[in-house]
Amino acid sequence: MKVIAVINQKGGVGKTTTAYTVATGLHLRGYKTLSIDLDQQENFTFTINVNADKSIYDVLTGNVSIESAVNKTDIGDVIIADKSLATIDTVLNTVGKEYRLKEALDTIKDNYDYVIIDTPPALGILTVNALAACDSVIIPAQADIYSLQGIKQLEENINVIRKYCNPNLKIEGILLTRYSARSILSREVTEMAQQLAESMNTKVFESKIREAVCIKESQISQQSLFTYAPKAKVTEDYSKLIDELLKEEK
Repeated sequence: MKVIAVINQKGGVGKTTTAYTVATGLHLRGYKTLSIDLDQQENFTFTINVNADKSIYDVLTGNVSIESAVNKTDIGDVIIADKSLATIDTVLNTVGKEYRLKEALDTIKDNYDYVIIDTPPALGILTVNALAACDSVIIPAQADIYSLQGIKQLEENINVIRKYCNPNLKIEGILLTRYSARSILSREVTEMAQQLAESMNTKVFESKIREAVCIKESQISQQSLFTYAPKAKVTEDYSKLIDELLKEEK
């Protein structure tokens, strides 16, 4: 089982869209997948449109087993978020709080090929739990300078997690989103991203996610891009990203 967290401390960079679409794409290719919404904003949970009475909050607080919180959906298995996650930093205050998610996932490691975690845009205990539990991270970044600036701070936090919680944590790469190949600015930002990736001992994914209206349309219709717009260029972008991820496994 490989656990991948989609993370960026900056909001609005396509984090949830990336987590949702990668999980869906892997499921459609026949992999056993589990998606976990760790964000109190519940965007991932809204998109899958699942009504459930158990959430990842209940798992992290020890109220239920992780198996009992799993929902079967057409994009694979999913554990939803709920608004109670907003209080989790005050609730989880005992020794070992950083490892709650890892401990839960260890009990189901034979059930899945991939676990995809959508994280909140902040470095609280939820994100720390994701980083302690995952094998690697994907960092979506909008193709602009402010988005790239935030990645350096994220790297510092990842290094702290490596030191104290998860020494084998790998950065899969930086994923440029809302990208326009025709824009001189986007091309310049790509060069900067590549320099940043080199300094972080990682890469910029060859796949770059184009800006597309159908992304927001698919969210409103609560469908994945693979269902809502299977022939769209942006769907092709995400399919190529999945190809890159799978190639790394070989």
